[in-house]
Amino acid sequence: MSTLEIDRSRDVSQPLEKLGPDETLKANSDQLRGTIAAGLEAELTAAVPGTDIKLMKFHGVYQQDDRDIRDERRRQKLEPAYRFMARVRLPGGVLSPAQWLKLDELGRAYGNNSLRLTTRQTFQFHYIHKKNLRTLVQGLREVLLDTRAACGDDSRGVMASINPQLSALHAQVHALAKQASDHAIPKTHAYEEIWYGEERKPVNGPEEPLYGKTYMPRKFKIGFVVPPINDIDVYAQDLGFIAIVEDGKLVGFNVAIGGGMGRTDQAPKTYPRLASVIGFLPADKVLEMCDATMMVQRDYGDRLDRARARFKYTVDDKGLDFIKAEIEGHLGFKLGEARAYSFTSNGDPIGWTEGEDGRWHYTLFIQNGRVSNFPEKPLLDGLRAIAERHKGMFRVTPNQNLIIADVAADDRPAIEALLKEYRLDGLNAGTGLRLNSMACVALPTCGLAMAESERYLPDLITKIDAILATHGLSEEPITIRMTGCPNGCARPYIAEIALTGRAPGKYNLYLGGGFHGQRLNKMVLENVGEKIILEYLEKVIGHFAKDRLEKEHFGDFAIRAGYAAEVKEGRYFND
Repeated sequence: MSTLEIDRSRDVSQPLEKLGPDETLKANSDQLRGTIAAGLEAELTAAVPGTDIKLMKFHGVYQQDDRDIRDERRRQKLEPAYRFMARVRLPGGVLSPAQWLKLDELGRAYGNNSLRLTTRQTFQFHYIHKKNLRTLVQGLREVLLDTRAACGDDSRGVMASINPQLSALHAQVHALAKQASDHAIPKTHAYEEIWYGEERKPVNGPEEPLYGKTYMPRKFKIGFVVPPINDIDVYAQDLGFIAIVEDGKLVGFNVAIGGGMGRTDQAPKTYPRLASVIGFLPADKVLEMCDATMMVQRDYGDRLDRARARFKYTVDDKGLDFIKAEIEGHLGFKLGEARAYSFTSNGDPIGWTEGEDGRWHYTLFIQNGRVSNFPEKPLLDGLRAIAERHKGMFRVTPNQNLIIADVAADDRPAIEALLKEYRLDGLNAGTGLRLNSMACVALPTCGLAMAESERYLPDLITKIDAILATHGLSEEPITIRMTGCPNGCARPYIAEIALTGRAPGKYNLYLGGGFHGQRLNKMVLENVGEKIILEYLEKVIGHFAKDRLEKEHFGDFAIRAGYAAEVKEGRYFND
């Protein structure tokens, strides 16, 4: 089947009267147009009225409000301080210095003098006023960027592994990720009409030949990884492509399906799941695989219960063999036997790394992805100065860090001088725990957050680091991730230590995840505060320092020593 000939013969979408409210909204949205354009012009509110805020997610825009001042504004009988978040579509996290400078300009003008690197290798702007949304989106267009399909029930931004030492191979995989992103996003012209002011154009045939009128049941995430570094956490993807390299050449991919992190507390029917490897695919069949897998989820995904609408539940409910057979039916051929591969970590090589082509790459640790001018660390200014001088590219890593990539040997001293001038060379001097940490944005902007995350994790790490230091473990690489709610945006359920918010100052504590993302962790404490968390970690860390095996990782020890039960399948996560 050609990727241009979308097969709808197996489309088993429900009639409108049997759809949930979100599905009905999409079906009646005129292919994501709704009344968004009118809502952007409404002057009596800083919000977009009605249900259009849900449709705007397909355009990469979330409506939020400043929760730090929500109660005060309520007391003053004022509407919430509505602002917007806009997420850039940036396949594989690669951008040019010119694109960085435009992002810097827009972040200073409309995003509270800040940029946010995300866990899916892209950028978010926060605190945008409604009146500035179109200006920001049109500014992105000037450097060939957009926010299309960065959110919503569609194919989200496509991730791609970044290993600076494998420069040529990375470039090949990134090119495939870019093709997959461009191929899998919605085809509706609504984005151009609403944000660029273009006229509506007539369409021959369905405006969305793959998505139809109701798009996907929920978000759908695609990623490409190059072993041995599992930096994209491929097992957390709905559809993962694991590069198979033979004699230095890319021959194809092992395909993994059904990964996903989100869950809901007190809802045992929801759980994280690691993707299952189902076979080998030739490299020239990637786009066909994207179509086939998305069509199976489109047709069989749950459109009544959004809490069970992700592909991971479709795989478990229908059975892996059934889903694989349906995918192969759309492909028109069977997948080969999965080939051997191995991972060693899911972290980033911090500092300078030389690529196989002799060019240099500097990975800069950016705590929780926040790019701003901090006291004594003018990060925003320093990266702007580097972008003005840099002749190569930038790469956002899946761990919220930034690579100043493709630096010629002769240009390296100039980059080093700028890093020193702006005091950025000290950002990489963190402990093994800090350099392997991630947090979601959470409060004050995320409407789903129940506790702090980005603003709190650095201080908590300092306290855990003090415990590690007493046992001589400051340099030990341990993955730690925190989210303000159980939805899992920072991929917490595969970290060796994870905390998810339950209420202000209260978290669930999880231990036992795999060091390279190969195993889910397990909850060991529920709804507890910092004092109890630190006391528990002090006990486990002390035991780890005393009785660990040679080269044993913290997550492996937590299971072996009986602190956390091993989770063999996601559906047993809550047992």
